Amino acid sequence: MKIALIGYGKMGKTIEQVALKRGHTVNLKIDIDTIDSFTKENLNQCDVAIEFTGPHSAKENILKCLDAGTPVVSGSTGWLENIAEVEGLCKEKNGSFLYASNFSVGVNIFFEVNKKLAQLMKGQNDYDVTLEEIHHTQKKDAPSGTAITLAQQVLHEIPRKTNWVNEASTNAEDLVILSKREDPAPGTHSVKYSSAIDDIEIIHTAHNRQGFAQGAVLAAEFLYGKKGIYNMKDVLKIT
Repeated sequence: MKIALIGYGKMGKTIEQVALKRGHTVNLKIDIDTIDSFTKENLNQCDVAIEFTGPHSAKENILKCLDAGTPVVSGSTGWLENIAEVEGLCKEKNGSFLYASNFSVGVNIFFEVNKKLAQLMKGQNDYDVTLEEIHHTQKKDAPSGTAITLAQQVLHEIPRKTNWVNEASTNAEDLVILSKREDPAPGTHSVKYSSAIDDIEIIHTAHNRQGFAQGAVLAAEFLYGKKGIYNMKDVLKIT
């Protein structure tokens, strides 16, 4: 495949390394210094775009790819209040779009474990549940998109929690997400159920960016030649 990288920071460079090892080429690299190259003509020379930028630019980047008819995989977080607009344009253009809050194969398995544990804890009212996420200091959004996905899964299964908050809270209905920023920290997420008797905790710890990058390239390979809207459950065949 011929790949366009929208966002060429640490993650973009790691994705490039993985893509090249898997036999692909990177025909377009867009960052703040090469923004003039982010054109429809250049996108049309690529089979798929992989977009990893920030919450303030992600939506417009994705819309630009879809408008050009280029399939796009996005892992940017912090912009999902606008995802309906993106999905609407994808359908209008008969395009291809795949979004994931986290492309790591391990994290996507962790999501399934989190859902199952939340189902088991639904009636266990003696347990409170909290989330914690730790990332490097350069991460611009908090909580992480992965933490929000985990929280939404818990809220779906446990009715005594009605909303998530990104701060400590004494309100029993709040699902607390604690965000920490420290270096080096590729990403750690934990979900903890606590009672006076014991604790139950599940944790995923990333050792580096390699898992995210590999998952993004796998997603691009999956999306190539397809039309429609997909996610990592489709890529990994998780039912």
